[in-house]
Amino acid sequence: MDEGCRLEVLCHSKRRSSKCLAGEDHSFGRFTCSLPDTYSLKNAVTLSAQYGINVFVLGLVLTVAAAFQRAGVAEEHILAYLSTLMVMQLAWMLWYFLRRHGKRELVMDKDDHAGPRWLRGGLTLFAILSLVLDMFKIGYYIGYSSCLTAAKGVFPAVHAVHTLSQVYFLWFHAKDVIQTFQIIERFGIIHAVFTNLLLWVNGVIAESTHQLSDHKKRLAAFGFANITVEKTGPNCNCTTNACAVFYKGFYYMYPFNIEYHVFASAMLYIMWKNVGRKLEDHRPHKLMFKAHYSILPGPVLGAAVFATTIGILIVYSIQVGHSKDHRKSAVAMFYLYSIAVLSLMSAAATTGLVVYRMDKRSVDYSKNPTRKLDGYLLVSTACASWLLCWCSMVAAISAEARPYYTWLSLPFSALVIIEKYIQNIFIIESLHRKRDNGEEDLGRTRGIFAVSGCNDIPMTASCCGVVNKSLKNLDPEMCGTADRRIARAPGHSGCSSSGCSSSRCSECSGCSGSGQPTLSQQAASFPLSRFRERDKLDKNRLILKNVAAFLFLCNISFWILPAFGVRPQFDNGLEENVYGFETWILIVNLAMPFAIFYRMHASASLFEVFCAT
Repeated sequence: MDEGCRLEVLCHSKRRSSKCLAGEDHSFGRFTCSLPDTYSLKNAVTLSAQYGINVFVLGLVLTVAAAFQRAGVAEEHILAYLSTLMVMQLAWMLWYFLRRHGKRELVMDKDDHAGPRWLRGGLTLFAILSLVLDMFKIGYYIGYSSCLTAAKGVFPAVHAVHTLSQVYFLWFHAKDVIQTFQIIERFGIIHAVFTNLLLWVNGVIAESTHQLSDHKKRLAAFGFANITVEKTGPNCNCTTNACAVFYKGFYYMYPFNIEYHVFASAMLYIMWKNVGRKLEDHRPHKLMFKAHYSILPGPVLGAAVFATTIGILIVYSIQVGHSKDHRKSAVAMFYLYSIAVLSLMSAAATTGLVVYRMDKRSVDYSKNPTRKLDGYLLVSTACASWLLCWCSMVAAISAEARPYYTWLSLPFSALVIIEKYIQNIFIIESLHRKRDNGEEDLGRTRGIFAVSGCNDIPMTASCCGVVNKSLKNLDPEMCGTADRRIARAPGHSGCSSSGCSSSRCSECSGCSGSGQPTLSQQAASFPLSRFRERDKLDKNRLILKNVAAFLFLCNISFWILPAFGVRPQFDNGLEENVYGFETWILIVNLAMPFAIFYRMHASASLFEVFCAT
């Protein structure tokens, strides 16, 4: 009988309350009471989720109305709304800090899967660049303070404070599994999740508006008379000389700001899922980044792709605005480069899946909100890229006028679909693989002891069979302890007496006087097939590490290109002729932010795979 049932029986036997009597089960003779606390906690999940969704929908409606400027909603209204949400989150985080640190005796469970150190480090890097964006906005507001509303100056200041506080909160509390004040904490965390999502939407719209404005300027320069370029910027003169620098700096920092808010919302969502969660007994292996000198092909090839990507970005940005011929050359260059890299990525991910088919490691099916969210995000955000690719393939086939690079668009779109499909399977399967304890123990034993006969190698230590120079000064008692530990290893039937009493291998023929085998004989009793299997596993893991490193650098490369303006969907002119200018611009602006986020999230997952393999 669980704790809740014991409390119910105690309630019935002592107090004879009507609630217990009403819940009597006559067929089995057991008493059941209602559980109002559990019921309230379950309702808190639904209520908090609905609260967060309504906060997000209201902000989204205000953002869309401000973007179209047709409903009397201006940009300062959405900025005031976002500032209010950030202040509310700051108040909740302050209350959490005071309650958490005010009670030193409060013991809180930790979810070791949530908020790994490398993820918090990446979040911190993006947060620093987001603070640079806030400084640019504050400087821009100071220059145009005479004709800008106060909301445009207050928002970046509040956002800077919010960023600093949130990074501190996630660094030290992302792993918390909250068990007290669960209802309040659920509402506070879900408020923070949707506040960050709204800030992400605000950054995406600002960055998309800038990209669309640049695209219209290029089209107007190429002689498209039906394209009108709207004037942007305040209607007054800047009081400083750096306003133009600040304005251009916005759009180099927006990609980092966008990724920061998505990362923060994902980590906060895991905290929300962990509220009131009962953790399992087992603890995962800690992910540690270690340099392996034998891991060369993957990182070297990935670094070459990354360096080439930087060159493609520079050349594309220069050529796409010069003339129609230069623009066509830039688009064709992008397609050829992408086809080559996507082919290599597809082959690498397929190689990883083949290795997993040969790998005998077991699969971890335990409940893990972090791993579950990773899979959902990979598949859902990949749908945005698939939408763009299918639109491009249909346009390439059905278009009446086809530029010479049209037939490059077809294999490029098909490879994007295939590569993301295979890569998603590889990442999800990698995250579910676990390292067996037996293999780890075998590897540790192999690193300390050498399996060899007495006449095969010279002795280099004072204990029987030990060839590790770092163990020269061990006394016989420690040698005996090591003997007993190896005697308990799988597949070994050793003596149960105390350790070896001799200090030289030549003197340890068979068991000592007490009947205990020597350390060298015990180590030799391991079947050689176990070590061959270990060698095979090492080779498989080496291949997987190379695959993960190569895919990691390639995904970073494909994040950089669209995030910093390389968007052939705007510049090839193919889809615009089929779907219409406004329709295609709307599709790209809706799908591209998710496609960009997919590459960053895939990079984070692949880094975790590299560390865990």
